[in-house]
Amino acid sequence: MATTFDPFRDLDRMLTGSFRPAATAMPMDLVRSADAFVARIDLPGVDPASIDVDVEDRTLTIRAERREAPGGEVQWLSHERPTGTFARQLTLGHGVALDRISADYADGVLTLTIPVAEEARPRKISVNHGGSRRSIEAEAKQPVTV
Repeated sequence: MATTFDPFRDLDRMLTGSFRPAATAMPMDLVRSADAFVARIDLPGVDPASIDVDVEDRTLTIRAERREAPGGEVQWLSHERPTGTFARQLTLGHGVALDRISADYADGVLTLTIPVAEEARPRKISVNHGGSRRSIEAEAKQPVTV
């Protein structure tokens, strides 16, 4: 089997492999609603049994493995899909309910739902003024970060 040398292809492969941030193997969208943070992490081609999510000391760690497809002896023309074990960590703030985090995997997307703790949720506070009662909207003073 003859191999060809293409200096531009080899340089491109070396640079994109060397400088690609680890997060590109696990791209994530993170949103917050009133009562939860929701992280959607792309994990196409990952065996669901290889996904591991754990929380320790307010650090949430996601691990997953994408195995290389068996192909026997082949000549790669392009190899852009990363394989191996990937990990991503999120530092959770104090305003989340660690004991109620849930994870679902469907169609190559891992969805983590991280509920906001009850004490960190916005709530109405009644204000008494001159014998009448009215409600105002107030937010928790403690910032919540993920």
